[in-house]
Amino acid sequence: MTWLTAFLVTGAAFAVIDLIWLTIMGGAFYRPHLGDLMRASPNLAASAAFYLIYAAVLTALVVAPAIRTGAPVSGLAVFGAGALFGLGAYATYNLTNLATLKAWPLPIVLVDTAWGTLLTGAVAAMSAQAVAALAGC
Repeated sequence: MTWLTAFLVTGAAFAVIDLIWLTIMGGAFYRPHLGDLMRASPNLAASAAFYLIYAAVLTALVVAPAIRTGAPVSGLAVFGAGALFGLGAYATYNLTNLATLKAWPLPIVLVDTAWGTLLTGAVAAMSAQAVAALAGC
């Protein structure tokens, strides 16, 4: 399997799961905490750029190396590496906002960082195992 296959699987899984989360939690959690900071509808170009970049980096740093070894993919090890990547990325975003914006609430920092950590780890593990299976490994 190619890097492109791993990127497509990773990007699709991440975007679909995250969009489900945001659809459910947007009105229930994010809007009550962020209020007027949220747009009425998302900026689709910025959203697409985020998903493309995040999936590319997650693929390059976590998913592809897990498959490249030729050994069976350890879902737990890939989950851990992906979760660490997600923690770094989401904590950077949320803690920077907490440090620089007047109205960035602590519950957003905690929940969004936890979500990004869990989502990134789970998608990395699922993607690595799916691509390995497609490749017959």
